Amino acid sequence: MDLERSRLARPFPDLPQIDGVTVRVARAGYKTWDRADLTFIELAEGTAVAGVFTTSACASSEVEMGREQVKQGYARALIVNAGNSNAFTGYRGREAVEQIVAQVSDALGCSGEEVFVSSTGVIGVPLPKDKARAGIAAALDAAPCDWEDAARAIGTTDTFTKGARAAAMLGEARVELVGIIKGSGMIAPDMATMLGYVFTEAAVEAAFLQEMLATANAATFSCITVDGDTSTSDTVLAFATGKAGNAPLASWDDAGADAFYAALLEVCRELAQLVVRDGEGAQKFIEIAVTGADSDASARRVGLAIANSPLVKTAIAGGDANWGRVVMAVGKAGEPADRDRLSIGFGGTWAARDGQPLPDYDEAPVAQHLEGEDIRIDVDLGIGSGRGTVWTCDLTHGYIAINADYRS
Repeated sequence: MDLERSRLARPFPDLPQIDGVTVRVARAGYKTWDRADLTFIELAEGTAVAGVFTTSACASSEVEMGREQVKQGYARALIVNAGNSNAFTGYRGREAVEQIVAQVSDALGCSGEEVFVSSTGVIGVPLPKDKARAGIAAALDAAPCDWEDAARAIGTTDTFTKGARAAAMLGEARVELVGIIKGSGMIAPDMATMLGYVFTEAAVEAAFLQEMLATANAATFSCITVDGDTSTSDTVLAFATGKAGNAPLASWDDAGADAFYAALLEVCRELAQLVVRDGEGAQKFIEIAVTGADSDASARRVGLAIANSPLVKTAIAGGDANWGRVVMAVGKAGEPADRDRLSIGFGGTWAARDGQPLPDYDEAPVAQHLEGEDIRIDVDLGIGSGRGTVWTCDLTHGYIAINADYRS
């Protein structure tokens, strides 16, 4: 299926090499496409790892194993298969992952617990062991490649490659963070959304890296939605090789910890927003800022109720300043709200304040704002100090066309 590049696409950034990380790709042939679909990333000994995973009750074997592996805190390799999610495949799916782990751990001379595997694509088809075995063998012999090659290889219905970078000073050491991600549909915020990977040469203890990643996830990947559907395979992993030589970060009190977290948050936010910009059929990027809520968590849930509303998303697609649909979404969210304190605006123009339309409301600037590609919706509940921001995209005919033909 050939997909037109999203009109919201961003160019792939210039990502630096990370000391202790070697990237290779190969063609396993999981689908009838002429492209690399297996990514092999080798990591230096002692690399710390952290991860967040889908909350789906029908998670893949890759996710089930990853949830346990991440607890031991170290990684030597990451394998990503594209074109086959290997989810809902029973013991055959588990055996395929175990085969990959054994093949890679034998090649690297490491523990199987240090080999992480992700797969993405069609659900219900066991990952072909022969293709996986041949793909791993080819990747082991392949020349190292750049980050964009890897970002392209992990994609499925993605229409553009996605990457981000940031840097932080840890004492005298400048450390880089780079991330790549895939995701376009089946995106909803339930502990990560899509497949995303962040790499740094900083030295960070695994437990603290896990704490920082979980915190960053709550403010970024768990605040995006394309269609309200949670994948069986959603995974975000962070790897810290320790090659920068800084004193290992172990707590928020350590010098440089705040700077490192700010860089991690920046990378995660950029990656999350890139997924929304490549939302299947998307023509508009929508930011929903909720203030005045009972709590931050409540604000986020209200924002997601708006973001997941087909009526709101189609109104934005059509450039219709129908703020009544936002009122509807706030009311159905199941969160504390007071009709007579609610205010709603678009692009900096308030349409309604304190539970009623403004008498001098001029829809012209709102309509002009909705003609653009970047849309902002402001909602003030007026009952507390809670606030939250979520990101989504519009709902167009393109989403239907892509998903109606997904398996072809």
